[in-house]
Amino acid sequence: MKVYTKKGDDGSTGLIGGTRVKKDDVRIEAYGTVDELNSWIGLVRDQTALAEYKSELIAIQEILFTIGSHLAADPEKNQMQLPEINESAITALENSIDAMEEKLEPMKNFILPGGNESVSKIHISRCICRRAERRVITLSKTARIDPVLVQYLNRLSDYLFVLSRRINLTENGEETPWKPRD
Repeated sequence: MKVYTKKGDDGSTGLIGGTRVKKDDVRIEAYGTVDELNSWIGLVRDQTALAEYKSELIAIQEILFTIGSHLAADPEKNQMQLPEINESAITALENSIDAMEEKLEPMKNFILPGGNESVSKIHISRCICRRAERRVITLSKTARIDPVLVQYLNRLSDYLFVLSRRINLTENGEETPWKPRD
């Protein structure tokens, strides 16, 4: 099978189910941003400092791929059985957040993104996650979207924030508090 089909040369792409839409369609923006997030999570996963979290990050990538498949499916015409995403995926993120927070000092200020290269990559992933969440919410205004998709992305951005703090601590990075300028 060839990678290129030339079907998209007119600026359209196919959804699961066969419907063709323009490549700038809100649905494509939603699953494209989830795909971008998934790629960044892969980069985060490959950081030496995150070896302890590698299997957890792979599980997150698998769920993001599933979210992308749900977003890429035409809700009217899709006949493909897609994997389900359920509350246990959200609970897993919450449990991991709780475990990491037990090892962190409570926050007293907002903090600026950064601390070291690995932490900065996690922060970029967190920002992309927030954008993916916004894109899915925009899509939900015109299409039925399972609320668990939005909930998962929302919790994932929290997870990424806490992960950034945890890696800053374990890698002796500097956590810089935000101090508004007069």
